[in-house]
Amino acid sequence: MSYPMLNIAKRVAEEAGRYLEDAFHHLDRIQIEEKGRADLVSEVDKNTEKLIVAALREKYPGHDFLGEEGGSQRAQSGDSEYLWVIDPLDGTTNFLHGLPHFAISIALVRKGKLELGLVHNPVSNETFTAVRGQGAQLNGRRLRVHQNRDSLRAIIATGFPTRTPQLLPRQYALVQSVLTEFGDIRRFGAAALDLCFVAANRLDGYFEMGIHPWDIAAGIIIAQEAGALASDFAGQSATYDLDNIVCANGYLHKQLLARIQEAG
Repeated sequence: MSYPMLNIAKRVAEEAGRYLEDAFHHLDRIQIEEKGRADLVSEVDKNTEKLIVAALREKYPGHDFLGEEGGSQRAQSGDSEYLWVIDPLDGTTNFLHGLPHFAISIALVRKGKLELGLVHNPVSNETFTAVRGQGAQLNGRRLRVHQNRDSLRAIIATGFPTRTPQLLPRQYALVQSVLTEFGDIRRFGAAALDLCFVAANRLDGYFEMGIHPWDIAAGIIIAQEAGALASDFAGQSATYDLDNIVCANGYLHKQLLARIQEAG
């Protein structure tokens, strides 16, 4: 997959990944803050985002940036058609507990449309990538979602909106509804990787609410370019700035969306 901006994003992610992996092996040295209920952040999150933004801004000074830690950062010109959406550490809680399931997520939006996505897990050395119209890959191997139609054999991932406890009763209802038709549910704690795992057929589907653009932007285009359908809970095609999402192959997406809507 040849695309100059993707190649640069890969180099930046790999460099940031080496920093993350080193920090992961020295967790006892990391300073941790609590932004809110069940919402942890560390110096590692902040430093990783600064590293990524600085490296990309050096190459693309006229681009805008949106990051989990740094928020929105406009180009000096104030009139850019490009927006980088960055999660420096998707799965912070996993990371801080020594669970090797976390990733760097970088997406590029052009004129409001997702142009490319990259999700890099430095511990497993797996890099998921996609460019609009060019398909999705895992470490250079083409990804294509299978066409499983048997929901009872399907494994669905989700996330729990613990930062917004008022949403939890609805989440419980969604889980109950989904389990009436689907085989099982997993909760891994990293939205970007959940979407990539759908693309790689490690999961059959994924849904979540209470999310942010940096959680899902890169994962959406990777899943879509692998042939999955991604939408909001109303069934509208997914954009990078949703706060809820459902993703699966064309057959299971319809069934999963029905179970979500059935639960209200």
